[in-house]
Amino acid sequence: MASRKSSRGAGSSPSPGSKRETKHGGSKNGKKEGLSGSSFFTWFMVIALLGVWTSVAVVWFELVDYEEVLAKAKDFRYNLSEVLQGKLGIYDADGDGDFDVEDAKVLLGLKERSVPAQPASPESETIQPAEKSYVESEHKNADVELEEEIQSVLHEAFHSQPDADLLADDLGAMEPEPYEAAVSYEYDMDVEKTMSDPEAPAEDMVHGNYNEDHELKHEKQTETRDTGVEDLPEELNEATEPDEIIEDFDIDKELSVESKHKEDDVATEPEESEMPVQAEDYSNDDLVGKSEREIEQDKTEKAKKKKKPKLLNKFDKTIKAELDAAEKLRKKGKVEEALRAFEALVNQYPQSPRARYGKAQSEDDLAEKMRSNEMLQKAINTYDEVVSLPNVPSDLIKLSLKREADRQQFLGRMRGSLVTLQKLVQLFPSDTSFKNDLGVGYLLIGDNSNAKKVYEEVLSLAPNDGFAKVHYGFILKAENKIAESIPYLKEGLESGDPGTNDGRFYFHLGDALQRMGDKDAYKWYELGYQRGHFASVWQRSLYNVKGLKAQPWWTARETGYTELVKSLEKNWKLIRDEGLAVMDKKRSLFLPEDENLREKGDWSQFTLWQQGRKNENACKSVPKTCALLERFPEATGCRRGQIKYSIMHPGTHVWPHTGPTNCRLRMHLGLVIPKEGCRIRCAQDNRTWEEGKVLIFDDSFEHEVWQDADNYRLIFIVDVWHPELTAQQRRTLPAI
Repeated sequence: MASRKSSRGAGSSPSPGSKRETKHGGSKNGKKEGLSGSSFFTWFMVIALLGVWTSVAVVWFELVDYEEVLAKAKDFRYNLSEVLQGKLGIYDADGDGDFDVEDAKVLLGLKERSVPAQPASPESETIQPAEKSYVESEHKNADVELEEEIQSVLHEAFHSQPDADLLADDLGAMEPEPYEAAVSYEYDMDVEKTMSDPEAPAEDMVHGNYNEDHELKHEKQTETRDTGVEDLPEELNEATEPDEIIEDFDIDKELSVESKHKEDDVATEPEESEMPVQAEDYSNDDLVGKSEREIEQDKTEKAKKKKKPKLLNKFDKTIKAELDAAEKLRKKGKVEEALRAFEALVNQYPQSPRARYGKAQSEDDLAEKMRSNEMLQKAINTYDEVVSLPNVPSDLIKLSLKREADRQQFLGRMRGSLVTLQKLVQLFPSDTSFKNDLGVGYLLIGDNSNAKKVYEEVLSLAPNDGFAKVHYGFILKAENKIAESIPYLKEGLESGDPGTNDGRFYFHLGDALQRMGDKDAYKWYELGYQRGHFASVWQRSLYNVKGLKAQPWWTARETGYTELVKSLEKNWKLIRDEGLAVMDKKRSLFLPEDENLREKGDWSQFTLWQQGRKNENACKSVPKTCALLERFPEATGCRRGQIKYSIMHPGTHVWPHTGPTNCRLRMHLGLVIPKEGCRIRCAQDNRTWEEGKVLIFDDSFEHEVWQDADNYRLIFIVDVWHPELTAQQRRTLPAI
């Protein structure tokens, strides 16, 4: 190149530009003081080539996979063109202000993040990482929010493993749940082992037993019923006083140990496969109670009136810094460290109620983490110890005993919980919320009489207490005082008070109105449907699995249980003859229906299987029938149903009612059927039985029976799992 330049310079005349350069400061040898255009371009090319070869080297030696980084950048909803333009400052992971190889390694999980600690604002100091999903500072900078969102996505992308994916729960829900068990941490589905005796008849569970309802309701209760202690922490959104420890009691969270087991949540909208409901729209009717907005406004107003709880006595205020430090560990989810910290404080300051309460909370949290009943019992004992200490603030006593009672119920220790609630009422006799809880405690052990007395006392002190009204109405209806129950149930629901928005109360109010011949029943069913308690106006079961096909009547082919149906119809005479023999020789085995479903008449049943358990004694009387059924686990293993003979005598009318769950279908095999006068309605369709033929319907839909014939009607009832339930769901769904 040098030689060509020389020859060109020797044989060419200077250009005008060259002359001008010489005249204005260019040297005589033709050199410039600055870079010429060609030299600048040369250096630019050298730098560019170096960059290219550096990039090649990075990729060749697999220092970092930039393509993967850019691919992940797309997930952050950033414009890829910005990424290619180098606008990657937002992905600065090591705090040096730019995006480089080290940042990429961090983003890919090849290196741990090392970010210098940033000073926190006063508001954000009280917000621990574990709380960020539900507590956000209103003054948070937008860029910080964006960064947090990105980091959360990064965490998901880099740390999630397919093998660690959470399995869906009984409902097929995809939300992570802390436990699968409805009660206790070891999947003991029966709170007090009070499942019905297999020999007891149970045509339908009509949600009239508060204890049985609560065992399942334990899994799906979504709101607190307490108007006192449980709402105390709402005031913690205000500025914390200097002498108070920063607290976030998560009362809703504490109570939601039950609510997070939503094994039976009813869909708030009808499933696509559900039959359309032919019902009027009563959503704007004044008779159906307050709107959701009004209820929320009432709750907000009540919350504003409440006082902030006082949890520190004089001594605890002197060790507030140490309590704060231990509590901060608990809030960060460092449960084991928090427990050690609180245990150390208890050992050092045994007279400190707040330290002991923190120890109880930490044990409670650890029990949840470990799914340990043993650890939960330790927490219960520690909550009880708090109350025994001297100079315990009243609010702390309330919180400790309330949580103790709740955890006792969770373990199925209803009588122990009742004692704790009685202690609360004795200590705070003017607090009607504790009396309300005590009433529920009595209901849970089946003591309706004492529960009734408690609610009468509450209503004498607080005549407008909605919680007391719905429960008092519930008790009256269980006593078959139908007309008397209606105003209490109605006014309680209209109050919108916490704990009243419960499907059982909509169910019982509608049922009471139906029995009184009042068409307003369907207005309340409609409202219950709109508020998510029922799958539809007609399908009003309370313990449901989402997404199951819903229709009143089924064919054998639709169920997939054609072999069972064929077997029943083929052997119907055998089944009939064994049933008739029992009627003739051991008539006492047919027990009267005792669930208050009859308006009038005589209706009895002889049960062979209930809740998936065989009644061995009963099967000795009908051995061939039982042997026939053993081949069909969809029936004998259906823990949400029964297999039984049902005899109904002339003049019987069964009220409109629904079964408890959509998890089963009901088969009726006709054995002795009068020619006229017997019929069944399911939803809006009437059918009649035929001897030797099977009718199949979904008894979670409203159904009603009339027996106006001249002779008795005998049928054989076989409940089967809903065909769309998975094998896992059939194994794990709690019995009904």
